[in-house]
Amino acid sequence: MDTGTHLVMGITISGLTFADPTVAASTATATAVIAGVMLGSQAPDIDTVLKLRNNAVYIRHHRGITHSIPAVFIWPTLITLVLLLLLPDANVLHLWLWTFFAVALHVFVDIFNAYGTQALRPFTKKWIALGVINTFDPIIFGLNVIAIMIWAFGADPVITMSILYGTLVIYYIIRTWLHHAVKQAVQNTIPDVKDIYLSPTRYFFQYRVAANSDTHHYVARAYGRSITLLDKFKIEPLPEEELFEVAIQDENLKSFLSFSPIYRFEIRKIKNNLTEVRLIDLRYRSNNRYPFVAVAQVDEHLKVVNSYTGWIFSEEKLRSKLG
Repeated sequence: MDTGTHLVMGITISGLTFADPTVAASTATATAVIAGVMLGSQAPDIDTVLKLRNNAVYIRHHRGITHSIPAVFIWPTLITLVLLLLLPDANVLHLWLWTFFAVALHVFVDIFNAYGTQALRPFTKKWIALGVINTFDPIIFGLNVIAIMIWAFGADPVITMSILYGTLVIYYIIRTWLHHAVKQAVQNTIPDVKDIYLSPTRYFFQYRVAANSDTHHYVARAYGRSITLLDKFKIEPLPEEELFEVAIQDENLKSFLSFSPIYRFEIRKIKNNLTEVRLIDLRYRSNNRYPFVAVAQVDEHLKVVNSYTGWIFSEEKLRSKLG
């Protein structure tokens, strides 16, 4: 989920902690637990600072090791140790458990996005992306904000947040059912399709669709069970030539390939004796464009002179990124 949603979920989990008698009975414990929950709800996304290096590093590692199985245990331990220095009278066990819950919930809800996480590291670096919920879901965000406002006006936080999270469980079940129904509709519309990737939008019934058959890539938009085919590309084998091999060894293209499960490529000559290799993710078609790309420009000496990966919404912007 996005940072804002994790923030409001941290606040609503804080209200839920008062169901714990140990938290409710001690000011020191309650203060520490609320701080732990707020920090725990944000901690796995500390890898966002990788953007300061470059997009390639960020794309390759965001939601990676910081969302792994060891990290889910390390984050609450570190946060608990720091908070105990400030609030030594807080109950250690309950502080750790509630912080652990906040961290684990953060990782769990991220799995439901199309971006996904590497939540099963160190056992596998495979991206787990269920594609059920958009990175920003206005319903989830709105329900959390409403619950916070009700709490602020004096309602019992335990009852309020229990109703909220019960509602969210039902919402996730409905979205999972809808995801399955859309996937089935895609299979009915494109009978020879094998791999289907759904990317939810901010609109409840709308999904971006990318799919493979043995011979073609398909790009579509789903409105509930109604599937509109937008693009169809013949699957071409990857070129067995040195120029392409050099390009895909570039860090930007390697990051793209580690992240994108469905893409096509383009190779074309451009000015100054450069050849451009472009990889295009097919999951995010928007306004007749495919904005998530990786590009490498290779000179006549088979050296990558410019490269970039990330979100680009115009050719002018891409050219400026490539210098």
